[in-house]
Amino acid sequence: MRLFLLLGANLGDRVQMLTQAQTRLVQSVGPLLGASGLYETAPWGVTDQPAYLNQVLELDTQLAPADVLTQTQAIEQALGRVRLQRWGARIIDIDLLYYADTVLQTDRLTLPHPLLHERRFTLVPLCELAPDFVHPVLGQTNAHLLQQCPDTGEVNRFVG
Repeated sequence: MRLFLLLGANLGDRVQMLTQAQTRLVQSVGPLLGASGLYETAPWGVTDQPAYLNQVLELDTQLAPADVLTQTQAIEQALGRVRLQRWGARIIDIDLLYYADTVLQTDRLTLPHPLLHERRFTLVPLCELAPDFVHPVLGQTNAHLLQQCPDTGEVNRFVG
């Protein structure tokens, strides 16, 4: 199944952390189909923290959505993530955006990601890979969602 993940980091060596996360995701979730560029983005939710680096990955997987979530959380933990504050600073964050056109709501996981359409830092790199992918709940392409996005936070291509 085709899936899209958002990687983010705003502590430590951000580029290295995204690289390590990508390597581990390919090993445990499935082959890489595409990777957006890196984007430096304003913090969202809790704004008194360092800027993030974000990247969207497209992978192919045979794992079920819940198993993908288990793998992403294990990778976050292995790379040193400590969950202290919702939307707070983090060494690594991996969000499952889409799992093909699956619509799912459980105690652990909601698909598509419930805030995807409200976040420029998600939509800009996502549109680099899949502008014409249609959100299975909203029935709109990622490109259209970006045009309509209420978020005004800065999202700039990272040149390291």
